[in-house]
Amino acid sequence: MLALVTSSSFLSAWASGAATGLGLFAVVGAQSAFILRQGLMRLHLPAILLTCGLIDMVFIFASIWGLQALIEQFPLLTHLILWFGVVFLLWYALQSARRALGKDQQLSIARQAVPTRRAALLAAIGFSLLNPHFWLDMVIVGSLAHSFSDARYGFAAGAFTASIIWLLMLGIGARLLAPLFSNPRAWRILDGMIALIMAGLAVGLIVKGV
Repeated sequence: MLALVTSSSFLSAWASGAATGLGLFAVVGAQSAFILRQGLMRLHLPAILLTCGLIDMVFIFASIWGLQALIEQFPLLTHLILWFGVVFLLWYALQSARRALGKDQQLSIARQAVPTRRAALLAAIGFSLLNPHFWLDMVIVGSLAHSFSDARYGFAAGAFTASIIWLLMLGIGARLLAPLFSNPRAWRILDGMIALIMAGLAVGLIVKGV
């Protein structure tokens, strides 16, 4: 009977974690835009998805083990992350804007240039760990998980499941959209949209930080 109750509590917590995770993660933010572009270019997408998934897994469970307490103990950490995120987002917005406004020939060369796996993975790590919204999501997950008491790891597992679902949707979506991007104009539009998203996120963070 106890095992049945424990299993039921775990599944309930898992479902709540999955729903919460989808609500938090399923947004077209900095990380999502980066993954979509890499997927469309067919550049190291599996490794990027694996890296992002591992980061989410580590920090989702770490949020239960004390990430929230750490940030409460060192509030300056939140501000440092915020301003590092602003700089990172503005830099990527500038790079995307330059690609969007460049000539077709330059765009074609940029599409054919294959960045190293190391550079792609470092960018994936940056879009996760230098994104203040990522840390806010982790704090929220950690806070909500503790309300499930002994089933809190079920909540964390559900949130991680939501992360994997969203990452796979981004990867599959990029593959399905790839034929549309044989036209250089489509790349211009994509990079223009990414530049606006990144700049908008940076401005929003600046408003919060001042």
